[in-house]
Amino acid sequence: MVAWQDRRILDLFGIELPIIQAPMAGSTTPEMVIAASEAGGLGSLPAAQFTPAQFREAAAVVRAGTSRPINLNFFAHVMPPEDPARQAAWRTRLASYYREAGLDPAVPVPPGGRAPFDADFCAVVAEVRPVVASFHFGLPEAGLLARVRAAGCKVIASATTVAEAVWLEEHGVDAVIAQGFEAGGHRGNFLTQDMATQIGTMALVPQVVDAVRVPVIAAGGIADHRGVLAALALGAAAVQVGTAYLFTTEARIPAVHRAALRAAPADGTALTNLFTGRPARGILNRVMREVGPLSPDAPPFPTAGGALAPLRAKAEAEGRDDFTSLWSGQAAGLAREMPAGELTRRLAGVQGAR
Repeated sequence: MVAWQDRRILDLFGIELPIIQAPMAGSTTPEMVIAASEAGGLGSLPAAQFTPAQFREAAAVVRAGTSRPINLNFFAHVMPPEDPARQAAWRTRLASYYREAGLDPAVPVPPGGRAPFDADFCAVVAEVRPVVASFHFGLPEAGLLARVRAAGCKVIASATTVAEAVWLEEHGVDAVIAQGFEAGGHRGNFLTQDMATQIGTMALVPQVVDAVRVPVIAAGGIADHRGVLAALALGAAAVQVGTAYLFTTEARIPAVHRAALRAAPADGTALTNLFTGRPARGILNRVMREVGPLSPDAPPFPTAGGALAPLRAKAEAEGRDDFTSLWSGQAAGLAREMPAGELTRRLAGVQGAR
């Protein structure tokens, strides 16, 4: 057994390995969560693309599969007011793609969205009573957060700057996730919208470690044991890994996404707001190159995705990833295909990992 020098996260969460499987909405399955937790890490179940009822069912599957600590993850954003004019302008911007695909640009589309943490999701937390509840885009309002704590949860949240980490500590989190610029998926920023000044993991982690007293979890650009060791050397007490888990057999991603991950070059990702309205890192594809990747035309988070949904469905049915959100961090080239449990152990460098 590895003797971990900094045991704060291990002891705080009651886990054996300082490895947190990142919650990736739409890609993480209950089976992935179970496997990561059973291997000794912390499996994380994301709520953002579920209704509360669906999330309750998914959490029940996880609970039936493992009695070990788990993390339930939520987005802490506020839904924007309706803006029909902005939505119409976005549809106009995409109209040529509709016509090319033989689709009607005026046909009603499903609302694009990610569900924010609310009283209904909080009720699920109170029922499941996970060891950890994590948040992205800041924290929910104080009343809801108090209910999460009353359920016995440790609270963690993402910071993309030192200022955000300090703010989170001041608001009572038990640990901070320092999300470097390399990370795939949505940026967790909430005090700044300036993507030009976001910080890489190697620079962010030690500065956050020096700025806060709570344990720090490193995230971004970590896909193998070397990255874990580097993060721990910088002062992190654990790491959160996302993209590498997309290569596991338990991941639920479209075939075009899996193919893109396998072929992605080291410089093949970019931040884009086209798919949701908020900056997120993914593999470059046609719509990112031709419209963005960061476009002022995209409506605010989380409403941009609805207009792309018909285009995505049509392209994926034809084997193309032109309109698919191909979330990926910058270290996809280091990841290898294997079961999630084996990946968790390999990341930690545990002897006996196959």
